[in-house]
Amino acid sequence: MKKPASKIYRTTNWSSYNQALIKRGNISIWFDPQTQWHAQPQAKHGRNQTYSDTAIQCCLMIKSIFRLSLRMVTGFVQSLIQLSGLSWTAPDYSTLCRRQKQIDIAISYQKIHEGLHLLVDSTGLKFLGEGE
Repeated sequence: MKKPASKIYRTTNWSSYNQALIKRGNISIWFDPQTQWHAQPQAKHGRNQTYSDTAIQCCLMIKSIFRLSLRMVTGFVQSLIQLSGLSWTAPDYSTLCRRQKQIDIAISYQKIHEGLHLLVDSTGLKFLGEGE
């Protein structure tokens, strides 16, 4: 039995093809300074949570998008926070591991032609772009 012949695709417009490949690697992440990063105190027994659900969700979403381990996410998010000029701290990996059981992360991967835009603001976490 013969293998089917593979299709040959020819690129005719190299400049737009190159621009499409460059845009594919574009990512923008914004942290709104008004975001509730640290959790509010609750009238419960025991220790209060340090980080809000939004902060944990942001870290877990970045983990899912980039397929990182929890320790790598901690370093990556901390560097993003520093680049944003904020005085927040990133949750450590044990906090992320414990809290990920309580938070569902649902990412709808849509074809976004202008790159991926992830917005963290006071209303929560959003993807921006075509088909948002």
